[in-house]
Amino acid sequence: MLKRRNTTTKEAVLSVLTSKRRAMSQDAIMQQIGVNADRATIYRVLNRFCEDGLVHKIIAEDGKQYFAVCMKCDETKLADNHFHFRCTSCQTIECLPEAVHFSVPNGYNVESVNCVLTGVCPQCS
Repeated sequence: MLKRRNTTTKEAVLSVLTSKRRAMSQDAIMQQIGVNADRATIYRVLNRFCEDGLVHKIIAEDGKQYFAVCMKCDETKLADNHFHFRCTSCQTIECLPEAVHFSVPNGYNVESVNCVLTGVCPQCS
């Protein structure tokens, strides 16, 4: 893998994602980073983080992209294709800490999963 140059923008984006401990949209990240960077730069940084396995991308049912450093996945080593949960009350998106099991009809071979379950989280229940 090609070694990537560390920049102030990269450090700021990763710091925000790590400190917030939840999935965030690009717009929310831009509001929090505290450095002057344009949308294209932030987008490139986030996608490079995804390529390098530092962050994963979650695509919600409305097509909006969210990015997260999966804190709960560190110990359990969930696959990149794990499930997420979006709370309709507090609007947070988080990695589910346990595997969600599903099945597909015979003959289908699942290669990738992008699943966001939607409902009310335990804190809002």
